[in-house]
Amino acid sequence: MGTAPVVGGLVALGPLLAADGLGLGVAAVSEPGPEPAGPAEAAAAAAMPPRRRLEFLAGRRAARRALRAVGLDCGEIPRSGRLPVFPPGRTASISHSTGIAVAVAGAPGRDLPLGCDLELRPLPRAAARLVLREDEESLLPDAGLPPGADAGWSVTELFSAKESAWKALTVMTGEGREGPADSLRGLRVSPREDGEDGLRVCLRADPARAVWVRVVRVGAGAFSYVIGRAGACG
Repeated sequence: MGTAPVVGGLVALGPLLAADGLGLGVAAVSEPGPEPAGPAEAAAAAAMPPRRRLEFLAGRRAARRALRAVGLDCGEIPRSGRLPVFPPGRTASISHSTGIAVAVAGAPGRDLPLGCDLELRPLPRAAARLVLREDEESLLPDAGLPPGADAGWSVTELFSAKESAWKALTVMTGEGREGPADSLRGLRVSPREDGEDGLRVCLRADPARAVWVRVVRVGAGAFSYVIGRAGACG
């Protein structure tokens, strides 16, 4: 699938996110004139290899578009370490995959965790052991059935959901971002029990810290984003 159809498909998700009080921004590294929005962005970009520089600038454009979608203006977005630094009252989550950047921003007054992830390269089933523990493997499709024959979640979708949740559940400390000690395996994913789309993801070490994550298939990959806090995992 080319870049344009993927970008178009992601942009079309804007109303879905808006219904959850979120703004969506999408940008491609191939867009003409990818200029930094200010001196801090320019300095950060100048220190990067060419491909990473384009991804970085695309991510900043996507974040500004996501913020504009919820009525917020934003100039340059500098960084602290690898983390974006937003002006007061503005925040967004940024993800990149195969030359496309996506960002999700919260509407003013929406005091809920943010996290999104884009995975356009599908992961093989063998990668499940790097993402899931035994109590999560039942979420995968039956290995003996052809693709699409049941309603299981792919490894890519579960990986993406955990990545989004990881961003939303981590906390900022004086030393930077602090997340699950066991990476994605330190999170537990389970299906919703209320009939709604999505997954519940919680910290295994603290099950009360949990979020709802919506996952949308994009070609052979997935786009996921956090839609709110959830009850503790059982």
